[in-house]
Amino acid sequence: MSLVCKICGSTLSHAFNVIVLGKYDASYNYCEACGFLSAENPYWLEEAYSSAIASTDTGLVSRNFFYANKLAVILYFIMRERGDGRYVDVAGGYGMLTRVMRDYGFDFYWSDKYCENLMARGFEYSPQMGICRAITAFEVLEHTEDPIDFIVNALKYWKTDTLIFSTELFEGTPPIPGQWGYYSFETGQHIAFFQRRTLQSLAFKLGLNFSSNGWLHVFSKIKINEALLKAYTGRVSILAMRWLRRNRASLTLSDHKLLVDQLNSKDS
Repeated sequence: MSLVCKICGSTLSHAFNVIVLGKYDASYNYCEACGFLSAENPYWLEEAYSSAIASTDTGLVSRNFFYANKLAVILYFIMRERGDGRYVDVAGGYGMLTRVMRDYGFDFYWSDKYCENLMARGFEYSPQMGICRAITAFEVLEHTEDPIDFIVNALKYWKTDTLIFSTELFEGTPPIPGQWGYYSFETGQHIAFFQRRTLQSLAFKLGLNFSSNGWLHVFSKIKINEALLKAYTGRVSILAMRWLRRNRASLTLSDHKLLVDQLNSKDS
């Protein structure tokens, strides 16, 4: 029986077999139609997520600051955020991105099924908060068995029509194992890989506009100018971020007061 692509429904072809987690034989399939590459029956995931954050992820801290700087510029200068929008970082890990974005003055909240919130405690999202202007999902889609199902459910749950996310793309035929570090076979957590045309196909199926700078991508009912997205996440972002840090009020002190007040109310 032929396997079909979860993005576009076309027939998949076998791409390669490789050892993941140092011991499991894994088969990866490729869609010629949309360029989607995915693991077939990733039965090793429970073991792979025995620790939600892979021990090999030494770039975790620097990436969060990098993403936060680009995201702040996008929200303020492209999406015209002026203080009335609510945002959620989906699969937010330890909560670092949420905390940094609040420090930058954006009303961000954390959510993650598999990881403990260590750095943004007190700012967990709950459905009672209502509509979100956008959700973010950095380094998430490559972990999903069914990307469309993940995105549809996320947009519905967080009551939004905009997803800002990151994932590294490849071009042409799938890279040979050993020649692309993004596979991360040693951790077994990356099971879905995309090309630009894969994301275009995904956005079309969802009825959303698609914009990308090559590593940061936006699905939205709003049409985001791709040239502006590339400009404001390029060199312009350095100057734009300096302006934001000088002119946008941080939530750091007000968050501290809120949390102290909550603690005092519990003790009284």
